[in-house]
Amino acid sequence: MTLILAHRGSSGTHPENTLPAFAEAVRTGADGIHLDVHLTKDQQLIIMHDETVDRTTDGKGLVRELTLEEIKKLDAGSWFAKKYKATKVSTLQEVLNLLLQMNFRGILNIELKTENYHYPGIEMAVSKCLHTQEWPFTHWYSSFNLETLRILHEIEPDAQLDLLLKKSRSQVAAAMECDFIEGIHPSYQWVQENSNQVANFPKAIRPWTPNLYQSMIQCFDLKLAAIITDFPEKAHRVKSRMRR
Repeated sequence: MTLILAHRGSSGTHPENTLPAFAEAVRTGADGIHLDVHLTKDQQLIIMHDETVDRTTDGKGLVRELTLEEIKKLDAGSWFAKKYKATKVSTLQEVLNLLLQMNFRGILNIELKTENYHYPGIEMAVSKCLHTQEWPFTHWYSSFNLETLRILHEIEPDAQLDLLLKKSRSQVAAAMECDFIEGIHPSYQWVQENSNQVANFPKAIRPWTPNLYQSMIQCFDLKLAAIITDFPEKAHRVKSRMRR
C-alpha cells in the first residue's frame, strides 16, 4: 500500500512548514508528515525549507546568522495568504508538541537541510530533541547529504534513513551501496524516467512531489512505498477512487 506523506505539511493549502500546515495534514489523515530542519545562530532547531528566511517570511537573512528570538518576530504566513499573518516560524519541539496534542500516530519524516551548508552538530541536536520523551508517532530521517545520514546512523543505528535526490545516477548508486539507507526520495521526474525499473528496485521509493492527479495515479499504479505530496487530502481522494 502506497503511503501518503504531507510535504512540508499540507503545503498546497497552508503556509509550508508551519503549525497550520501540520495540523491540516493530521486532519486529512496523512500517513506521514514531512518537514525540513535548520539550525539557528543560537543552536535552535527551526522548521524551514530554505537556508534564508527571505521567501517564506517578511524578513531577510540566513537562518544560521539569526537567533531564534529574531526569527520568532517574523511573519511566516502572509506570503501565502493574509489570513495567516499571525503565523510564526516553528521550532522542532513545537511541532512535536502539536503532533502529540493531536495524537498523531503516523510517521514524522524529518529532513535535515545540510546539502548546501552543513550545520555542525545538527544531527545530534535533532536526535536529542526526538528522544526527550516517548511519542505516539514514529520518525524517519532523510537528507540530500549522505554524510549527514552516516552521522545519524552512528547516533541512531536503528533509525530509518532515506537519501533524497533529484535525478542523479551517482546518488542512486550511493544509496544502493549503503546498507543503512532504507530507501530513496527522488523527484517525481526520476520516477517518470525510470518507471520500467521501479518494480524491481531493491529499496523503497518515495518520490516528491506528485501533486497532479495523473502523477498521483501513476505512483499508486506503480505501488511505490509512499508519495510525498503538497496535497495530502487530494491524494487520499485519488487513492479512494482507485480502490473502487
